[in-house]
Parts: sequence; structure tokens; C-alpha cells
Amino acid sequence: MRGFAARPMVAVAPMMDWTDRHCRYFMRILGPSVRLYTEMVTAQALKFGDRESLLAYDDSEHPVALQLGGSDPALMAQAARCGAERGYDEININVGCPSDRVQSGQFGACLMAKPRVVADCIRAMRSTVDVAVTIKTRIGIDDQDDYEFLRTFVEATAGAGCDTFIVHARKAILAGLSPKENRSVPPLCYERVYALKQDYPEFTIVLNGGITTVDECRAHLAEVDGVMIGRMAYQQPWFLTELEAAFGDGEAPGSRMEAIDRMLPYIERQLASGVLLKQVTRHLLGLFAGQPGARAWRRYLSERAHRPSAGIEVIEQALGQLRRAA
Repeated sequence: MRGFAARPMVAVAPMMDWTDRHCRYFMRILGPSVRLYTEMVTAQALKFGDRESLLAYDDSEHPVALQLGGSDPALMAQAARCGAERGYDEININVGCPSDRVQSGQFGACLMAKPRVVADCIRAMRSTVDVAVTIKTRIGIDDQDDYEFLRTFVEATAGAGCDTFIVHARKAILAGLSPKENRSVPPLCYERVYALKQDYPEFTIVLNGGITTVDECRAHLAEVDGVMIGRMAYQQPWFLTELEAAFGDGEAPGSRMEAIDRMLPYIERQLASGVLLKQVTRHLLGLFAGQPGARAWRRYLSERAHRPSAGIEVIEQALGQLRRAA
């Protein structure tokens, strides 16, 4: 997979309402070597919606993967083609989201119970694009959560040509838990993901779920091929610079202030194109997490960046608030 031939895969998870193009640009500054994933985009949206907006990204984001949601092989193949033509390095299928909306569309985590459907999508997509087609899944759903269920799903989809599985080491509860609760209530079972790698050494197995430190990454990478970071990367984005130092080969910013300096030209370009300041700065709120003045930074941006006339001066003023509160 592009960008990770000589080192373990370290990635930021696709997160709905979070990992949009502005977020990914910021994360690329902090983690030059991490692999980035879009929010889930449905195949239906790409067919009937604003395709240019849905697929927009900055070239600096490479390597970047497009995550798709859907279960119709023809539509998924068409969506994959759109992503590949746009230049995405990987097309990933969402088989992990447990939301009611996603289930009503017959995709996401509920597809674990329909491995043949996922396999048909894999075949159709691989016949259409040359880039990697991968799967992000859970270890199980509801009461179908033993290791044999996971193996059956992996074998069926591997038979269709998928050789990379990103596994959230929790099962999904499809009724009774919200998507937020599904990210924390079902217990983590890392051993099941480790077992998958042991039983299928020929596959690329990436572990996702509950990872918050570099040491935890190292421990997992002794067992699997890669790690994927979710909430920690968003809520405390400076963590990406620690990952870069430990596993990457790029040059991360030496300070949080440098990260802001490197972000400002992008923000100015976005403002000039009609993007509202809040659409970008909402992803910067956690940059100073744990640092003196962090609360003042978050408060000022939250109170001022949403104004239609807000410009780059709001960030400069927020930095002033941070310095005074530190």
C-alpha cells in the first residue's frame, strides 16, 4: 500500500463529522507519514450528490484512502471508480458503522452477517480499479461474536480478493447502543485480532480501537501489521507528532505554534474560496490539550469562529488569549 512499504502502517481512522478535508490537511501537517481516511461517503451519495465536493481533498493528504458505504456491487464499483479517478490511494469498505441510518441502508456493521454480499462488492470494485480495495470491520455483531464468525467473514471476502483488513477490536451492538456507545461499551478484544494475523499471515491486519499511547502502538505492532488511531488523534492531535517521531520518516512541526503557522496559509486560501472559519478551526480546538491556556484557546475559537465575518484575526486573537491564560 502506497507510502508504507518500509514501515508499519499507522493510520487515522475514518470518523463521521470529523475527518473531513480540513481535518485531514491539519493532520497531515502533524503526521507527515500517517495514512489518512475520509469520512464514510455512501455510494448513493456519489451517484446522486455533489461528487466534486464529496471527493475533494488536497494533494498534500497522500497517502489518503476513500471510505465507501454501500452494499450494491454495481453502485460500489461505480463509486470506487470515481474515487480512483480522483486519485485516492485506497478504497475502503465500511463494515463497521452500527448507526440506525447506516443499517437502514443495508451497509456498515450489519454486513458482517452477509459476507457474500461484501465479497460481491469486492469483486466488482477490484474489476474496476487498480488501487487497493480494503475492509474496515468489527470483530463481530450482537451475539455473533465468536472467532469463527470473524474467520468466516474474512475468508469469504479474502476469497473475493481483499487482503487487507482493518479490525476494530470490539463487536458492534446493532440495537440498543448508540454509535458513540458502540465505541466504548463493548469490551476490547485485541487477542482476537492477533489470532487473525497468526492464522492468516499472508493478509495485512491492522488493529483499531482504544489506542492512546506510542507504547501501546509498539505492543500491537509486535502482533499485527498496523495500527489505526481514532478519537485520540482527533481530540489530542499533537499525539500525531509523537507517532511520527516513533514510526514515521517525515518532519513534524517542532511546536504547536509552528503547526499553526503552517496551517495559516491553508486557512487563508479556504476563506478566500468561501469556506467559513469555523469549518476549519473546529478541528484545531484540541491542539493545545493538556497545555496551559488550552481552555482559553478553545473558548475563544468556539465563541468567535462561527461568525460569518470571522477571519484569520480570530486565530491570532485566540493565541493571545492562550498566552495570557498560560
